[in-house]
Formats: sequence, C-alpha cells, structure tokens
Amino acid sequence: MRDNLDLASSAQELADAAPTGSIDRAAASSVAITLATTRDISDARKTLDGVTPEEVRQAALALFDRLAAS
Repeated sequence: MRDNLDLASSAQELADAAPTGSIDRAAASSVAITLATTRDISDARKTLDGVTPEEVRQAALALFDRLAAS
C-alpha cells in the first residue's frame, strides 16, 4: 500500500489537471492537502468527513476511496 505522501502527490496531479473552479479541482486539492497533513489513511479519511460544501465532500471521499484502493 502507498503511504499518505504518495497518495497526496497523485491527488495533487489530479487537482492540477482539473479545470479551475471545478468541484473536481476542489475535491482533489482537499484530498491532497488532507493526505499531506495527516499521519495515516485512517486519519485522512476522518478528516475528509469535515469538508464542505457537501458536493466537494462527496467528490473528495470518492476520489480518496479510489486512490486508497490503488
């Protein structure tokens, strides 16, 4: 399994590729920052539960799940 910083790097690449102002960019940025600043996958997942607005939280959780499963 990849560590938080590896996953953060992947999420940041997705954020950089997403259109400015899009939900996908906001979600990927949220995932990248969260993964880079938490100790482990479990902490990152818990932290993402607090992302707002709801649309960004749902997109961030979906992206997190995809990245964590890879």
